[in-house]
Amino acid sequence: MAKSATISKSPLHNIFTAIPSHYDLVNFIGTLGMDKRWRRLAAEACVETKPLRVLEIGCGTGDLTINIARLADKGTELIGLDYSRPMLDKAREKVKKAGVDGRVKFIEGDASKLPFPDASFDVTAISFAFRNLTYKNPICKAHLSEVVRVLKPGGRYVIVESSQPENGFIRAINHLYMWVFVMPMGVILSGNVSAYKYLAKSTTDFYSPKEVRELLMSAGFKDVRYRPLFFGAAGIHVAIK
Repeated sequence: MAKSATISKSPLHNIFTAIPSHYDLVNFIGTLGMDKRWRRLAAEACVETKPLRVLEIGCGTGDLTINIARLADKGTELIGLDYSRPMLDKAREKVKKAGVDGRVKFIEGDASKLPFPDASFDVTAISFAFRNLTYKNPICKAHLSEVVRVLKPGGRYVIVESSQPENGFIRAINHLYMWVFVMPMGVILSGNVSAYKYLAKSTTDFYSPKEVRELLMSAGFKDVRYRPLFFGAAGIHVAIK
């Protein structure tokens, strides 16, 4: 198994080290329970090409990796990487409960310095962490160049993430919901004001699907497909190297 990379400490690292005990509950309530279905759809996109090696970046508590493990061929190697040790501890507990712990390896590491050789994976995936790696992140280019580097030619980068609804009214309702319900609820459950203010701001200010496509194409991907979810409040991007 690859060794952990040196992890760059940052405000985001502190946030995601502090909130894992409430992370899943807030995700579930904040998406009205739809995040489970969205991750399954993303997992289906990951296994569509029958990959031999799959890496989930920013795997958090392991939900997408578990979905991929349930759908992938038994010979598929699955690795989840995150820089929050408490998140990974929770992920290891969850894969045991799901009965797929023998199929998944978790590594503590930095997404801007992936501890893998070039062209190591058929698929890389990310579930609601792409925003953290790219939104006003000064090392966004380093994150994306690392994803491109570790993918094999023709490999895919599957992203399930919050998005901006095209319809202005729906977009306004979605933003209001984040600020008046999800953010206060997260603060009440966790006591962490800065974490959930960041969540609300980064979600409501995040890029449009067109801007995400441009970001991925400029990073070196040759094609990007997009599937909106729940009127565009979230979406799945599939980028091909």
